[in-house]
Amino acid sequence: MTKLLSMNRRNFLQASAAGALAGAMPGLIGSPAAAQTALTVGFIYVGPKDDYGYNQAHAEGAAVVKALPGVTLVEEENVPETVDVQKTMESMINLDGATLLFPTSFGYFDPHMLAMAAKYPDIQFRHCGGLWQEGKNPANTGSYFGYIFQGQYLNGIAAGHATKSKKIGFVAAKPIPQVLQNINAFLLGARTVDPAITCQVIFTGEWSLAVKEAEATNALVDQGADVITCHVDSPKVVVETAAGRGAFVCGYHANQSPLAPEKYLTGAEWAWGNVYSDFVKKAQAGEKLGNFVRGGLKDGFVKMSALGPAVSAEGRKAFEATQAEMMKGGFSVFKGPLKDNKGDTVVAADKSYAEDAIELESMNYLVEGVVGSTA
Repeated sequence: MTKLLSMNRRNFLQASAAGALAGAMPGLIGSPAAAQTALTVGFIYVGPKDDYGYNQAHAEGAAVVKALPGVTLVEEENVPETVDVQKTMESMINLDGATLLFPTSFGYFDPHMLAMAAKYPDIQFRHCGGLWQEGKNPANTGSYFGYIFQGQYLNGIAAGHATKSKKIGFVAAKPIPQVLQNINAFLLGARTVDPAITCQVIFTGEWSLAVKEAEATNALVDQGADVITCHVDSPKVVVETAAGRGAFVCGYHANQSPLAPEKYLTGAEWAWGNVYSDFVKKAQAGEKLGNFVRGGLKDGFVKMSALGPAVSAEGRKAFEATQAEMMKGGFSVFKGPLKDNKGDTVVAADKSYAEDAIELESMNYLVEGVVGSTA
């Protein structure tokens, strides 16, 4: 049934003239007055909603929105980053009457979401990531993201207390700024425990490719890494493979502790329910939606998995103390003096970046101690 609905959405505008439908059924798109009390919201996912990762985290947020009064939720999963997502967005607008859309995957933004935003200037589109630019992108679009590198820094503290080899590993998809932030933060957190710890990173080149993720995880363990984390769409393969090899794991995106209950230290999770609820409530009230929305632990954008049984008392104490400092706001994960892994100074001794520093959105380096390359 889900597959049939998916095909209906993507082929809807090929089978029916969108203009004729809109003319025949003008009530499909809600008026601004109606939107204050009733709102149809669309969520689009690049993978399955139960992937133990990126898509599941967004789907959990959508479930919170669904429970809000006056909200009708429409969702579609497994939509590729191709023209298919344009068809999905267009059918949600014309068939379901959605006036607020969340295309959640990185590759949905350009050209797909931008094309739909230009075609439907009265519809609001918000994209997960750091791509929106004032003066360049349409006013009915925007981006939202969280400082989840704070969570990876806390992961690093747990990893630093757990590692015996002083080698930790990171399976990464692509070297974009958000991924590089997470890799760097993971090592910097671990180095608060022991400055001699190093981090090996392997890029798979894809957001979701189970075979490469398993190969990368095994390679990291073979090279001596005894704590593994990742930034891929679904950490399931990484978590299960690492635990199966006897390594500890730190999760990402969602809670993966059920996959490796004895080896799971903690995890950096999204709290998208808070973010999406705020967008929806503002839309219902007829308020302006933010175009560039950011937040961290203290803002309720990010949360941590519960500490697992393998975390030592000393590790728990250090983790909780740092988390408490982050909750106060203004905590600097990236502060000088800091060099990249080529030996060049990237943060001067008198400089530090709080979690809201815009410079972090363009990070293009790996810090000293990360073994790997962005090339």
